[in-house]
Amino acid sequence: MPRVSHTGSTAAKFAARPGTRDGDRPLVSVIVVTWNGLAYLPDCLDSLAAQTYPALEVVVVDNGSTDGSVEYLRGQRAGRLHLVESPSNLGFAGGNNLGIRASKGVYLALLNNDATADPEWVEALVTAAEADPTVGMCASRIHVWKRPDLLDGAGLLVSGDGIGRGRGRLEADGERFDSEADVLLPSACAALYRRSMLDEIGLFDEDFFAYCEDTDLGLRARIAGWRCRYVPGAVAWHHYSGSTAPHSPFKAFHVERNRIWVVVKCFPPGMAATSLAYTLARYALQLYAALSGRGAAAKLAAQQTPWKLAGIIVRAWWAALARLPEMWRRRRAIRSMSKVSRRALARLLRAHRVGLGELALRD
Repeated sequence: MPRVSHTGSTAAKFAARPGTRDGDRPLVSVIVVTWNGLAYLPDCLDSLAAQTYPALEVVVVDNGSTDGSVEYLRGQRAGRLHLVESPSNLGFAGGNNLGIRASKGVYLALLNNDATADPEWVEALVTAAEADPTVGMCASRIHVWKRPDLLDGAGLLVSGDGIGRGRGRLEADGERFDSEADVLLPSACAALYRRSMLDEIGLFDEDFFAYCEDTDLGLRARIAGWRCRYVPGAVAWHHYSGSTAPHSPFKAFHVERNRIWVVVKCFPPGMAATSLAYTLARYALQLYAALSGRGAAAKLAAQQTPWKLAGIIVRAWWAALARLPEMWRRRRAIRSMSKVSRRALARLLRAHRVGLGELALRD
């Protein structure tokens, strides 16, 4: 069982139940999941302590860290955070679910432990969500760490076979990203979710463990009729894959397995059927990228033998297919709550699709 302690910023007046409001201000619970992230935690927590939004609680979930994170968190001054300790690593999905269940906010703001937020981050997200009750999610303007000129992402795009990629990732920030707009879904690195939406569609799928879980959750929300708003004033900075290696077998396996589950659970039938052709084209282009020294594929290939790379793909497919009946059952449950036609969902996915070249040839 997880251990819960209150070095917490949950004031007594918010202790009664989830969904509390402080007058006209909805309570926002910021969830930070950490696993051996002691190097990043001070900056992350300091940025949350500096938030201008007053009705705030900070819930930190330690996912079985062994680097001194727990001792550091226990030593924080009273009133700074609410600590939830898991005896084992539940992954990004399970860790965030644990934090959400321990929280009380009308809104849940997720922030990676390897990220920091601008002081007006929460304020900007809440303002956008409160302006329209059909908005269930808000995406932040995420910059690469210490590079305010370079974007990590401004919402997520999704490939033809279920892989999420930051909109504008590694592009120069500029006027294109200055305006608030509807986007497909947010990156859970720095995002806001409406609790009532999560009550309807469920939390993160814990079978995903890590990677693509925000794509799955966001698409489930879109199928249920909720919108996502990109909020340019909600700024965060991110150490890309700071908690895990950015070009590791672990990441490659989980992305490849989980994106198959995204397709099975959420894609309309026609796009699910054609996703295999997209995947084959992606494999071919990633092979070219590896041989020509371009993109993430080349960086992964530089660390692994060709046989090991092939083994990652085979293991990912095997693991994905082993759970196929269960994912199909979940697909039927998702469709039972649908407020969006399959045709409309297909149009939405095509409008927010990441290009094959960008996915395969860039980092």
